[in-house]
Amino acid sequence: MPNMLTLLRLILVPVFASVYMSGHPIAALAIYCIASLTDMLDGYIARTRNLITPLGKLLDPLADKLMVLTALVCHSITGVFPWAPILIVAIKEIMMVIGALMLLNRNIVVYANYWGKSATCLFIAAMIAGFFHETFVTSGFQLDQILLWLSVLLTIIAFISYTLSTWQQLKMPKQNDHTEFSEIPMDPSSDPKD
Repeated sequence: MPNMLTLLRLILVPVFASVYMSGHPIAALAIYCIASLTDMLDGYIARTRNLITPLGKLLDPLADKLMVLTALVCHSITGVFPWAPILIVAIKEIMMVIGALMLLNRNIVVYANYWGKSATCLFIAAMIAGFFHETFVTSGFQLDQILLWLSVLLTIIAFISYTLSTWQQLKMPKQNDHTEFSEIPMDPSSDPKD
């Protein structure tokens, strides 16, 4: 069930992009909220029913990041968000993937920490707020932009935290490589749930 929910979230990524770019923001917002709910639900089911799988550990962060990046790109294309945050997040994700590949042969697993989880929550809030961009512009208080840059700041802090933690683990003796730690370099914004 958790993996099925994660696959559903992956399927919703192109659906979201298509609906958004077709000029149906309310429907796109509903799809984004559904995807976010599946993220929370699959983690809860995986943890409570002990259904954590290697496939889930791979697909879950992939689905999360694809949805966030897709929403960022869509908002940027329509002029809601600037392109700079996309570049920052994309560079960070590429570096995280490279780091994960480097750690693959050492079986080091680093789970999501507070900074990564907080960044994810803020990204979700920023994406949702972006659908009401015109309202915030009219009010003179662009909450969506504030949430976006706060989430970017947190994701940078999370990346630094994961890098320092991973470096410490790499200096440990080889026999300790199977130990589970408190962060995960593949995806700082997702739970180690499925």
